Amino acid sequence: MKKLKLDIRNFIKYKFLNSLFLGVSVGTIFTIYEPIEPSVYSLGGILLAMSMLLVAKFYYKILNMHYFYKISLLVEFVALAMIFWFLIFSYSYMSALILYTGYQLTFAFGSYLIRAETLFLRRAIFLEKVDVAKQVGYLAGMLLSFSFYKVLENWLPLLDKQAQVYTIYFLLLSVQLLIIYFLLKSFRRES
Repeated sequence: MKKLKLDIRNFIKYKFLNSLFLGVSVGTIFTIYEPIEPSVYSLGGILLAMSMLLVAKFYYKILNMHYFYKISLLVEFVALAMIFWFLIFSYSYMSALILYTGYQLTFAFGSYLIRAETLFLRRAIFLEKVDVAKQVGYLAGMLLSFSFYKVLENWLPLLDKQAQVYTIYFLLLSVQLLIIYFLLKSFRRES
């Protein structure tokens, strides 16, 4: 089996887009999760902490480039599946639960992905570039979502918050496809 190597340039683009996605999507959860009872968040938090503990127990096995790639892909394809679910089934209690569960699943690997990223980037300059790309991406995503909502309100005018969130999910879909593209380009096989 050929060894995987991280392509820093494409990885930085991936991290920028990943944070852009987060910045755009952060405002949507309040509308999508509206039907969920507060007790579900408590239960979800407990399950998230337990799953993060479980993942950490397997660091000795999964803290390598091969699993870093596979788990990164898993997380991004779960996000893509959630976007498709929402665009197809829209608003319902079941959709809210599925999206909440999906995001909790992706968060379960959050600490692992940060640890692996730090381990495989190695050099401070690469860590700096990735962290700057993440912060710029998050800020750009927040500005993009703010602008997007203002355009919907003032020029369409689309004032219903559920319709606005549904509409922004098409933007999230295009960003998520770019995320997957740059993630795939971030890992290459060494000869």
